[in-house]
Amino acid sequence: MTDDNNKLRDETLCARGSDAHDLGAVAPPIYLSSTFRFESTAQVADYAGGKRERYQYTRYGNPTVEAVEVQLAALEHGTRAFLFASGMAATSTWCHAFLGPGDKLVAARQLYGGTTHFFEHFLRPAGITVDRVDFSDLAILERALPGAKGCWFETPTNPTMRIVDGPAVAALCRRHHVLSAIDNTFATPIIQKPLDWGVDWVMHSATKYLGGHADLTGGVLVTGSDGDAARVGETRRSLGGILDPHAAFLMHRGIKTLALRMERHNNNALALARWLAGQPQVSRVHYPGLADHPGHAIAARQMKGFGGVVAVDIRGGYEAAARFVDHLRVIINAASLGGVESLVSLPVLTSHVHATEAERREVAVTDGTVRISVGIESVDDLKADLAAALAAV
Repeated sequence: MTDDNNKLRDETLCARGSDAHDLGAVAPPIYLSSTFRFESTAQVADYAGGKRERYQYTRYGNPTVEAVEVQLAALEHGTRAFLFASGMAATSTWCHAFLGPGDKLVAARQLYGGTTHFFEHFLRPAGITVDRVDFSDLAILERALPGAKGCWFETPTNPTMRIVDGPAVAALCRRHHVLSAIDNTFATPIIQKPLDWGVDWVMHSATKYLGGHADLTGGVLVTGSDGDAARVGETRRSLGGILDPHAAFLMHRGIKTLALRMERHNNNALALARWLAGQPQVSRVHYPGLADHPGHAIAARQMKGFGGVVAVDIRGGYEAAARFVDHLRVIINAASLGGVESLVSLPVLTSHVHATEAERREVAVTDGTVRISVGIESVDDLKADLAAALAAV
């Protein structure tokens, strides 16, 4: 794509894709080659000496992968993006690039369970201090930041859709010279663009909305800092977590409809959240689009829509929640989110299965919490399915 892309809106950027390595093909070719030919030893010497930019080996970079990276950087208003084999590969590569023994990471209390597990069981043993605080209290956050090397948070959070004031967090991190990173999986660049707030890095589990069809696993990191980008690029090259070219092609195809899908996800989720709030079997609905959600005002200010994930607490605890899930017929019981199909899961068995009861209580995950990834099906069919399952409860 050209420099004019910063003038294009998200819908056009999604549909157009990237002109990187344009050979006239509307759909980008898949470069499955693991290695690339040099015409002479002199070319190899120029490449080894940094005098020539080109492809050598797919672990270092690949044309299909780079085409999607260019597109995602444009969507996030960044300058550089890196694709990875999973969201956790992206997260762990960021940590390896910027954190070392003796450093401190300030992390939000409410995070995806896999992220928390990595921070606790891999970073701490490596000599990195992980200070987990409540990001909804900016005073507490500011007291934790001095001396920190990095900061990691989510908004909306997984699974109970809490909202963090992203611009405020970014401003505090810049004040204290702390590198900030956000997991933007739930919102996607269609709903919010954290780099515009001043956040340094954006991460996505591209397995979810970016792919959108439950047929790939991937992750992405995006930044607006070329200097920091070089460190991530070198770390990815050494750790070997780059995305496979075929998966990159699938992601490119999914992104073409991302803006359209997010509009439907938003609309369906809001309609179901409002309906679920009136059901007697539901004690609480977690969705920032509802006026009584504690983060509604912040979400309305920093988001374009409220996302496609709704969490509910079913009266009667685990047994009632399990019965509810087992009686769904249209919505699928599966531990992921962000696809065209609606999925449901119990966080106590999936994202927070390793969390203690006290840790789950801190982040409002109960034994009866059910996370619903609302797809793009007919909202009436989804409502009827939920109603039948609630009746079984």
